[in-house]
Amino acid sequence: PLLDTEVDYPNYLMANERMNLMNMAKLSIKGLIESALNLGRTLDSDYAPLQQFFVVMEHCLKHGLKAKKTFLGQNKSFWGPLELVEKLVPEAAEITASVKDLPGLKTPVGRGRAWLRLALMQKKLSEYMKALINKKELLSEFYEPNALMMEEEGAIIAGLLVGLNVIDANFCMKGEDLDSQVGVIDFSMYLKDGNSSKGSEGDGQITAILDQKNYVEELNRHLNATVNNLQAKVDALEKSNTKLTEELAVANNRIITLQEEMERVKEESSYILESNRKGPKQDRTSEGQALSEARKHLKEETQLRLDVEKELEIQISMRQEMELAMKMLEKDVCEKQDALVSLRQQLDDLRALKHELAFKLQSSDLGVKQKSELNSRLEEKTNQMAATIKQLEQRLRQAERGRQSAELDNRLFKQDFGDKINSLQLEVEELTRQRTGKKEDFKTTDIPGRFSEDGKHKIQEENVKLKKSLEENHRLQSHPMDEQVTDFPPNLLFSLQNVCKNCTGTFCDACSTNELPLPSSIKPERVCNPCHKHLMKQYSTSPS
Repeated sequence: PLLDTEVDYPNYLMANERMNLMNMAKLSIKGLIESALNLGRTLDSDYAPLQQFFVVMEHCLKHGLKAKKTFLGQNKSFWGPLELVEKLVPEAAEITASVKDLPGLKTPVGRGRAWLRLALMQKKLSEYMKALINKKELLSEFYEPNALMMEEEGAIIAGLLVGLNVIDANFCMKGEDLDSQVGVIDFSMYLKDGNSSKGSEGDGQITAILDQKNYVEELNRHLNATVNNLQAKVDALEKSNTKLTEELAVANNRIITLQEEMERVKEESSYILESNRKGPKQDRTSEGQALSEARKHLKEETQLRLDVEKELEIQISMRQEMELAMKMLEKDVCEKQDALVSLRQQLDDLRALKHELAFKLQSSDLGVKQKSELNSRLEEKTNQMAATIKQLEQRLRQAERGRQSAELDNRLFKQDFGDKINSLQLEVEELTRQRTGKKEDFKTTDIPGRFSEDGKHKIQEENVKLKKSLEENHRLQSHPMDEQVTDFPPNLLFSLQNVCKNCTGTFCDACSTNELPLPSSIKPERVCNPCHKHLMKQYSTSPS
């Protein structure tokens, strides 16, 4: 299982990179089309969304490229696959020829960037990419099997490029430095604020931001690995340079030694020639042999010197090439470091945005929780009010039943005691007339004092009887009302009860609407209807 994991992990990384690049291509193409339509004019090379589109396309074309080994190291360039387009689509030959004729382009990367710009100006970029992706057998020479151009993500991106045909672009290639541009994706152009997002749109933006964050982290790891590889190459080149320097010093010392030895051999040969001229023939023969050996040795030394000089020239040329490679590697390292710094800055921005979104999500959850608690409290109050309304409705029904029973009792009481009340009223009226007649007789008759006193006592007794009959009449009339009122609430009972100031009976508003002055009070007081009739008759017959 561990071996399977180790084998599948690179494939997983490549698939993740393909997915991230495809998402970035979608965002870049969509943003470029929307901004270009809103702008409503021809785009030039200074337009920021257009620059980011070319950077994204460059990353897509570089994904999974096979490295070609050269003396300067491994070289990855997407210019090779783009050169194949002219073989597939004859119309692309004009673009390729124009790119090759541009004087300012020195690297394959610059030629590839110029080719993309000219294809977009022709509005044939989608057609060229589709033709290239359909020839997998040709692309296999340049790309790995799991590269973006070899998988279905490449076909999706080629289909998305059709929408760019609505854009008019105009580029001036002369004077533009396409070789040294740093291809870093600016993610800030595709990030949006979470305040404008609601529901599923906010979730989609958060997902897109997380995908972009994962892509930045993957790219950061890839750049770190590239920087480490470049650093290892620099160290190896420095060691090789040191070794070549030492070998060059040894070769220089050997050349000096050979030069000294050659001078010594020349001196010896000149000395032998002079001695041969002066000595005998036998000596000349032996010296001739020595001279031939010396010449042979000199020839060998001369050949050795030539070989050393050739080797020295090769070492010098290699050293120059190594110095050039070192400069290019240093430049590449600086560019990678700048790109790494910008990517780290973008990663920090993404992290800050992620924290802000998390804080807003937490605050929204807290607000939802508070609203749910408030809703539960309102539901409890609603339930309490419903229970109170039910209780009041029950009380109202009970009061209605009590009122109906009281009315029934009142009708029964009137039926039972109606005749008795009428007879009592007639008796009271008869007694009142008798009292009035006796008062008139008492006033007109002149009787001695003792008879006057007896008349007064008789009148007082008649008044007491009249008062008792009135009280009994009042009690009979007020009794049904008292029974009827007892079943009502206290506040309603208080509003229905009025006390007569003459007989102290309790009556309703309809039975006690009159006011008259009484002997106990100067001001008019509320009296019941029967007392009002009686007092009016009494006041009408009284001289005062």
